[in-house]
Amino acid sequence: MLFRKTGFPEDGELVLCTITKVQPNSVFVSLDEYGKGGMIHISEISPGRIRNIRDFVKEGKKVVCVILKINEERGHIDLSLRRVNEAQKKKKVEYIKQLQKAEKIVEFVAKQHKLQTEKYFKEILDKISKDYDDLVAFFNDIVNADVKAKDYGIDNAEQLEEVVKQRIKPPEVMIEGNFTVQIYAEDGLDVIKKAFSNLDSNLKTSYLGGGKYHISIVAPTYKEAEEILDPAKDNITRVLEENHAIVEYKRITKKK
Repeated sequence: MLFRKTGFPEDGELVLCTITKVQPNSVFVSLDEYGKGGMIHISEISPGRIRNIRDFVKEGKKVVCVILKINEERGHIDLSLRRVNEAQKKKKVEYIKQLQKAEKIVEFVAKQHKLQTEKYFKEILDKISKDYDDLVAFFNDIVNADVKAKDYGIDNAEQLEEVVKQRIKPPEVMIEGNFTVQIYAEDGLDVIKKAFSNLDSNLKTSYLGGGKYHISIVAPTYKEAEEILDPAKDNITRVLEENHAIVEYKRITKKK
């Protein structure tokens, strides 16, 4: 990683660590983002009794830990592995992946212009430091057209923006729903076709069989997706019920 935070982390902060040494009652780690060392006591490795610490950790393994206590004078950092839940771990790992992707983009542009990568990286951070702590948020704003690299006086700004937009996709969410329809009218099929016609082009529909119909939309935010899907769902339900159909709708929401 090119990015290194200065100073010490804060109590309660999640950090990515590399295990450097495993002892019978403790584990020593390197904090990847800070370039500092820390320790995890055996009691903070996993809930319950641990007979063999090496059943849980090994040298070289990457782990997400939470900061418990810091003594800056002595340079001691105590961490916990067991107090990090799966959701926190997933979020931290995803952030690190985004950070590494951002670093690869800087490295690519630097090589294209025969620049020293770390120097170019530092120059960018210095120029955006007033508004951003790192490249992840800055590059996301470039993708969303909220900012331009040239506005910060960054060298080779146009190519940097071009590569960022090529390699980083805007965040998207998907909202899905399933209709279960029972209709006994002779023209039931025509009624269903009418209900699902003239929908917004961003909506996707399909027949699942057994009277079940799937509808979905992908959009930058849940709000934008809901503004399209909800009226469509209400209209489909209205048309079907006006024609004496029994309709049940269940929504499924997940990130794309």
